[in-house]
Amino acid sequence: MGPLEGLKVVEIAGIGPGPFCGMMLADMGADVVRIDRREAADLGIPVEPRFGVLGRGRRSIALDLKSPADLATLKALIAKADVLLEGFRPGVTERLGIGPAQCQAINPGLVYGRMTGWGQDGPMAKAAGHDLNYIALTGVLAAIGPANGVPMPPLNLVGDFGGGGMMLAMGILAALYERARSGKGQVVDAAMVDGAAVLMSSIYGLRAAGRWTDRREDNILDGGAPWYGVYETADGRHVSIAAIEAKFYEELLQKIGLADQGLPAQNDRSGWPRLKQVFTETFRSRTQAQWCEILEGSDACFAPVLTMGEAPSHPHMASRGTFVDVDGVRQPAPAPRFSRTPSAIRHPQPVNGQHGAEILRDWGVAGA
Repeated sequence: MGPLEGLKVVEIAGIGPGPFCGMMLADMGADVVRIDRREAADLGIPVEPRFGVLGRGRRSIALDLKSPADLATLKALIAKADVLLEGFRPGVTERLGIGPAQCQAINPGLVYGRMTGWGQDGPMAKAAGHDLNYIALTGVLAAIGPANGVPMPPLNLVGDFGGGGMMLAMGILAALYERARSGKGQVVDAAMVDGAAVLMSSIYGLRAAGRWTDRREDNILDGGAPWYGVYETADGRHVSIAAIEAKFYEELLQKIGLADQGLPAQNDRSGWPRLKQVFTETFRSRTQAQWCEILEGSDACFAPVLTMGEAPSHPHMASRGTFVDVDGVRQPAPAPRFSRTPSAIRHPQPVNGQHGAEILRDWGVAGA
């Protein structure tokens, strides 16, 4: 069983970062009960539940939160829970009668996890938005993409999942740790604008030191440095190079046949255009597979750029079991890994309301 075995979590169904947080907690052994609507809602989930990877490991009960009887059932579950997860706009749960003060009145030890984009306060707090908008406001989006093009959305990894769901999970665990001393719950206000900004901490530090500019593809980690970037190969595939440290850079030059060629020094920015031209021509001289034979496993800081269809079958990923099949759906395995209490995927995403009677029985709550 996972390290969170015995932890009871009530998750009010939502999209994106909230379910990601719930998935992480469920993977680690928590009993996560998802509160679904009695009528199916558009939550951005594929029609067949097994493809909703973010919903894995939960049990589901369907409730109408505008029904007094169903609301009473939800409050009875909250009274027995350790954690509540919600991702509504500010003020919605308060109007429903399940805001932080209302819930902690019936369960003083409850950790109340709130997931929003803009946060619980501020001029934009109640406006609609999505991942892209939140990372745009934090300086993240402007830093990613080609120099002569528009900023490039990094999927929804930075706002929804890294700055949102993962930050919420960390905050919840921190609040549970503190509760062990105080006996009191508290509210965890996880805003994607805050989380995305925190993810940029080191970059903001480099900028303050004068070592990072606001121009894209002009810095050491954004594709500006020739030794940290992606190159096309002879077969139209791509490889990644990240030889930041001098010793790794020297090994890269040795491996690709460019040592002692009179090239500009690694950190001579005036020589970067020349280096990038040479690297571009060099990597186009062989196929991706040929470069793998030469560089893979070395200290040149190399990896082929694989598609999602290819990644699970790579020997390294396969040997670690980084991807697993659940009900015929290939998906990432739980992370991180624990030496004594391993995480596990107990089952695919449930059908709405699938476990209603079972949940009420197991949690000792009277039927709806």
